Amino acid sequence: MSLESVAVTGGTGNLGPTVVAHLRASGYTVTNLSRHSESSLADHDYRVSALDPGDLTAALSDVDADAIVHLGAISTPTNDPGHRVFESNVQSTYVVLEVAAALGIDRVVVASSMSAIGGSFEPDPARIDFLPVDETHRATPSNPYGLGKYVAEQTAAGVVRRDDAPEAVASLRFPWMPSEKEARQTFAEADRSLSGLRDAGHFHTARNTLFAYLGREDAARLVRRALEADFAGHEVFWAAAADTSTTVESATLASEVYPGAETKGPLSGHEALVSTEKAERLLGWEPTWSWRDGRA
Repeated sequence: MSLESVAVTGGTGNLGPTVVAHLRASGYTVTNLSRHSESSLADHDYRVSALDPGDLTAALSDVDADAIVHLGAISTPTNDPGHRVFESNVQSTYVVLEVAAALGIDRVVVASSMSAIGGSFEPDPARIDFLPVDETHRATPSNPYGLGKYVAEQTAAGVVRRDDAPEAVASLRFPWMPSEKEARQTFAEADRSLSGLRDAGHFHTARNTLFAYLGREDAARLVRRALEADFAGHEVFWAAAADTSTTVESATLASEVYPGAETKGPLSGHEALVSTEKAERLLGWEPTWSWRDGRA
């Protein structure tokens, strides 16, 4: 199928501008669909909520969209009531998929999160069964954000069973995606040892996110590859940089931080505790940027 016009919900959020710019640079006509802000990077700009099926249908019809990238959701559970966070993650995904089905849009990419397995914002230590974690790992979320992301993935899996469903839907489990300034301050200029993380009050979050991160350009490339790749149905993909966000070697992390987890093969150097093999195999994507490079 030929892709020319791509609509991006949340094109003015944290990741949105990078995705919009990358897709335009790759030759696509890009439309931003955002509730609050305007995009100077997109070809077309609509003030639309992904929770509103009527407005979303009208905007997508206007630009004759061939694909949708759904980034428009509440990105953290810290500033909104839990029921609003859950609604944003789940209902907006359902609406995007229903509108895509109604308009015959066959490619949809949804921003999921590593929170879907019960990491990130969990108050207790994440339940990690094996390392590196991959798409077969069990999901045990309990907080509104993680539950919403997991239910959104299940919603996508259910919708694609229908005859009128989009041909391919990818749910991308993103970690934290820092800006260049954030990466420099949080990683390069800080003590990233385990004791340093404990002293700074960041150890619990780092542990629950498997010490993972991802550069925004790498994330944008993954979005594009998920749009272009030849697969059918709903697929979940882990996304992360090839290394961890700490100066501690990964074998030590496995033994000291996740002592009950099975290690699937040796962990070398600062190798990521998240496997992106599926994204490499099905999408032809590999992360290239590391905070150790000193650039973003």
